[in-house]
Amino acid sequence: MKKCRLLFTLLLFLQAVLACAQQSWHMQPTPIKTRWAADVSPENPWPEYPRPQLQRPAWQNLNGLWDYAITPNNAPRPKTWQGKILVPFPLESALSGVKKPLLPNQQLWYNRNFNVNESTKGKHILLHFGAVDWQATVYVNGKKAGAHTGGYQAFTLDITALLQTGDNNLTVAVYDPTDQGINPHGKQVLQPQGIRYTASSGIWQTVWLEAVPEVYITDIKITPADSALKIQVNTNTNATAAIAIMDKGKVVATATVPAGQEASITIPQVHHWSPEDPFLYDINIKLQNNDQPGDEVNSYAGMRTIAIKKDEKGQERIFLNGKYTYNLGVLDQGFWPDGGYTAPTDEALRFDIEAVKAMGFNTIRKHIKLEPARWYYHCDKLGILVWQDMVTAGDETPAAKKEFENENKENIALLYNYPSIICWVLFNEGWARYDQQRLTEWMKSTDPGRIINGHTGENYDRRASQDPNQRWISSDLTDIHDYPGPGIAPSLPGKARVLGEWGGVQVRVRNHQWNAADGWGYISVLPSQFASKYAFMVKHLKIYEEEGLSGSIYTEPFDVETEENGLITYDREIIKIPVQQIRAIHELLIPPTAALAADFKIRDMDTSNPDNRYTAMLQDFLSGKRDTGFLKELAPMAARQNDPANAKAIAAAYMGQLTAPYTRSQWNFIFTYTSNTDDKGFNLINTHRDAANRTLGGRQADIKLMNIIYSDKIAPFITGTDENPDWTKMAASIKPFGLPGAEIYLRAKTIYHMNNKEWKHFAGTADKYIQQFAATISAADLNKFAWSAFTGYTDSTTLLTAATWSKLSMRQGEVPAYMDTHANLLYKAGKKTAAIAMEEKALKMAPPEEKKNYEDTLGKMKNNQQTW
Repeated sequence: MKKCRLLFTLLLFLQAVLACAQQSWHMQPTPIKTRWAADVSPENPWPEYPRPQLQRPAWQNLNGLWDYAITPNNAPRPKTWQGKILVPFPLESALSGVKKPLLPNQQLWYNRNFNVNESTKGKHILLHFGAVDWQATVYVNGKKAGAHTGGYQAFTLDITALLQTGDNNLTVAVYDPTDQGINPHGKQVLQPQGIRYTASSGIWQTVWLEAVPEVYITDIKITPADSALKIQVNTNTNATAAIAIMDKGKVVATATVPAGQEASITIPQVHHWSPEDPFLYDINIKLQNNDQPGDEVNSYAGMRTIAIKKDEKGQERIFLNGKYTYNLGVLDQGFWPDGGYTAPTDEALRFDIEAVKAMGFNTIRKHIKLEPARWYYHCDKLGILVWQDMVTAGDETPAAKKEFENENKENIALLYNYPSIICWVLFNEGWARYDQQRLTEWMKSTDPGRIINGHTGENYDRRASQDPNQRWISSDLTDIHDYPGPGIAPSLPGKARVLGEWGGVQVRVRNHQWNAADGWGYISVLPSQFASKYAFMVKHLKIYEEEGLSGSIYTEPFDVETEENGLITYDREIIKIPVQQIRAIHELLIPPTAALAADFKIRDMDTSNPDNRYTAMLQDFLSGKRDTGFLKELAPMAARQNDPANAKAIAAAYMGQLTAPYTRSQWNFIFTYTSNTDDKGFNLINTHRDAANRTLGGRQADIKLMNIIYSDKIAPFITGTDENPDWTKMAASIKPFGLPGAEIYLRAKTIYHMNNKEWKHFAGTADKYIQQFAATISAADLNKFAWSAFTGYTDSTTLLTAATWSKLSMRQGEVPAYMDTHANLLYKAGKKTAAIAMEEKALKMAPPEEKKNYEDTLGKMKNNQQTW
């Protein structure tokens, strides 16, 4: 009886501890959320084994509630913590329980304790991180255990020497400048807008521990070939690896090789992997080391080949396992309304792939993001071809390029073993593109068993040569983007033709939108029109396929924040074309690759037009109805009905009911319905400018105000027929608007004098503008102003003043074009030695295709010739 009472007391204590933990965390508000958010709790988030390609049975999950604090960058470890954060959800996400931005001048700290028991003595303790964005420094019991740079790659630290029996402390410091640094950051920005989305800073994948023997497997490399599987087992020291390959538990092939040496293992009667039949072999690997119990891991492999070959008509095509296979795909960006970069659960992660396959696609282009290992595992198991993007370089500075290349090496090594990945995508739409031939050829030599797409979306790369051979140099594909499309890439020898992005059709689904006021698409159609529109587009796609197109990537499977181009809503609740109907549409190109999963749940969209109610609702408004929700719904309806006068009146009525401080959603509404200085929202933005900037991030309020002030108070003076604008009158008209008015006035005046080559006024106005607002002027604009001064002035005083503007353009990194401007200004001002030194530096950093221009300028400087 006493024992029972003790057990009961213990259970009550544990329940109280758990209840306390749950009370310290709650999901933060978010405009919409997925059904899986309800399954997330501090008790056991993401409990699945995180690395299916290298599995051991014993491991310890460190996900859950951690202490967190945000400090100034480079500050010491905090002595107190600001609250709890739920790992592995990123700081900015609702599921983290925090939902705060991490600014470029800040550092994010994590802290927790963990226990190491006696049974691990004599073993190595490995600490694994799925991914931490971007720079992580790890401390165990107050001592540095290691560090990692890269926001998308898994990394492991051997922390054995730092541990003590019993309780241990783990602290992680994270620096992530998001879009303000050299880090590859994908589509994350501090302030989302357009095609950029909410950032995901800090730990965003599982953290876990493993105890391994003294000699252990560090990683394996698996390469499928036609009839053999190549396997290399790497270890922390010398050992021999015994490999067994199994088909449903039956051993079909074995090999024993020294660690670090590749074994080529012939498999009899090969069963190939494909979307139609995603068969996987199981692999068991045991280490043998002086008859001591060795490490043992389980893995898997898919036997598949991928290549570009000619079909029976002589057209270059994509061949999977020796068979032409049209890649019918979608552009998957991997964002979640509740978890940011992190899906709420593994079931949710799997759903995304099931949804793509259910709709009749066989391919996913994973866009500018790497996913957790389990995402690729689900692709392998379910049978989806993957085109994997590299994450774009942060900028075009040497440091950013170096980081981009370092992370690409890690990316390929990390994802090498997944059979579903058939294509690496290097550059997207010319973003931070450089040394394309060198990097494409490096990628091909690193992984010759996959297709290399050196540049997707050539039509967006304004610097690319008009020679098609240069646009896709050394690539296996010619690839264009065409919105809404479809279109077809040109035919070039040895390259298959693909449509890397197309579609982008916006279909609004009420009550399933991130921000209805800001929702957008490349084109927009009503719900009732979408199925027929999409079917019509796919018929055209079929024509291009018959002409030689080998693959197409539709934008996109799911809405992402304000981007409403998805076939399914952002919350994964509503499909915009019934699933059986869209599968039938896709049968023009490929047969459905699998039956619909019995548990695949999604609702069809209501195709009736909600705007049909507009007349009745407007009458209610005119009769005095002023419910807040009613007004918020009616204002965009009026805008869609092209009724601007009533849209303005309804929006003003809604704003009149709001009280500060305003939420992000309310600010978005205010911004949407403010376009003139006499709009009600203009005064709200101007009065609460700092608060709006803090809530929305960046300088969105300043920019909104300046655009309106320019349109209302400046443009009428300078875009008319008057050749001598009244700048004094303009200055008086913008005076009531404070700093935004002063800034846009000086900017407009500077650009006007520059464009009209009014050198008598330009330099003085530009210098005044830069002196007051340098911190807000882009490097490109500073360079443009400096170059205009170079072309327009001869006196050394003005030229040296412009050189100070040019120097400011390089404050975030030395760009060859900006250095060239600086050098020319110095040279023309008589500072020859400094000019030559700067031009030499620019030449050294310039991309190969631009070096000739810099060489010519440098030669003129050395020979005392004019460069102007």
